[in-house]
Amino acid sequence: MKGGWLALAALTGLMVPGGATAADAPKQVTFTKDVAPIFQAKCESCHRPDSMAPMSLRTYEEARPWVRSIAQRVSSRQMPPWHIDKTIGIQQFKNDRSLSDEQIDTIMAWVAAGAPKGDPKEMPKPRVWNDDTGWTLAAKYGPPDLIIKSPEYTMPAVAQDAWWRPSVPTGLTEPRWVRAIEIRPVGKDARKITHHALARLQQDEDMPKELFTNDPNVAGDGLFMEWAVGKNGDEMRPDSGRLMLPGSKIVWEMHYHAVGEEVIAHTELGVYFYPKGQEPKHREVLALFNTFSTPNRALDIPPNRVTTTESFVTLRENARIENFQAHMHLRGKGMSMEAMYPDGRREMLSQVTDFNFNWHNMYIYADDAAPLLPKGTILHFLAWYDNTANNKSNPDPDQWVGWGDRTVDEMGHAWLNITYFHDDEFKAEVAKRKAVTTTEDRQQ
Repeated sequence: MKGGWLALAALTGLMVPGGATAADAPKQVTFTKDVAPIFQAKCESCHRPDSMAPMSLRTYEEARPWVRSIAQRVSSRQMPPWHIDKTIGIQQFKNDRSLSDEQIDTIMAWVAAGAPKGDPKEMPKPRVWNDDTGWTLAAKYGPPDLIIKSPEYTMPAVAQDAWWRPSVPTGLTEPRWVRAIEIRPVGKDARKITHHALARLQQDEDMPKELFTNDPNVAGDGLFMEWAVGKNGDEMRPDSGRLMLPGSKIVWEMHYHAVGEEVIAHTELGVYFYPKGQEPKHREVLALFNTFSTPNRALDIPPNRVTTTESFVTLRENARIENFQAHMHLRGKGMSMEAMYPDGRREMLSQVTDFNFNWHNMYIYADDAAPLLPKGTILHFLAWYDNTANNKSNPDPDQWVGWGDRTVDEMGHAWLNITYFHDDEFKAEVAKRKAVTTTEDRQQ
């Protein structure tokens, strides 16, 4: 990272590799020309007025007081929150909000130069954002075709954690295929008290056997959508969708925790349908894959120890893995997902190396990178937990910790959206992927 060396030289007056000095640095970077576009692309989704971040970075005047914090968080890759390991597995994602090495170099060089503002005429046009009262996917699909609301819940200022599980009819009178889903907590300070929100689709249906196995490590029947900090919605890939039937219900599960003041909140589910008569070829499902192999979810983390757990799940049908999302609590530190193919090959697909409980990121694979796995492939999940004082998030390293829903308890599972294919469809999908890869290789 040449820019990092040059930034250090500007701060200290030291020589950089090759005998260069700070005077050899490229033209000085400025906020208006170089830094503001980065902030707009990677930071403003949270760092804007009345959003979840503690400060706004939309303007120079807003950003300048936070220069030291920005430098520290950016150089250590704490911000933007993106915890997938960049040295392991698939690196092509649709929603990658991480900073490139070049972007980090630019920000660090700007800080080292004294954070100059630059020419106001070079400031990019302000980016327009929806507020939290709007639907994020509405810009692409228009307003949701169906909005389902949970009943309101009043969380006292001081109370034990609560799990609110009401049931609400969808009101559907005919089958509809879903192309996108969005979920959000609603109400003043609703996001502060909502740890997560699950929406399960309850409907009378003989589910295809390949979609939901009897494996005790997999929970999938009925899971429709999950919300956690850093995750708002799901979009189906072209020709894939989820099916909702008439007479169905949404069974909610909201995990609420007290924050020192009374908060009244509810959750809303926005559903975007395919046009009537447009039926996708493939059905996508959301499944939870546990990272420990005992059916009763036994998890026992000794005090002052680092512990690992693992599980193995055999795919009963050809599949495309659409995303990887690790879910753990305060002692959770990392999780990996490996494919063990029927021919004996092994491939590490993704790994979260520095899990952060405050950000439940969903890593959505790019269309040409989503793993295509033949039936018989074994998914190997490995999770590790740090119950020592070295873990800054650990509330008490002297406690034994077991499985549980409370924040101070622990759990470990991966949320995966999966699309299943019959043999002929899978062969065609693999051939299409190979053709794309061959074309890209030739272009390079």
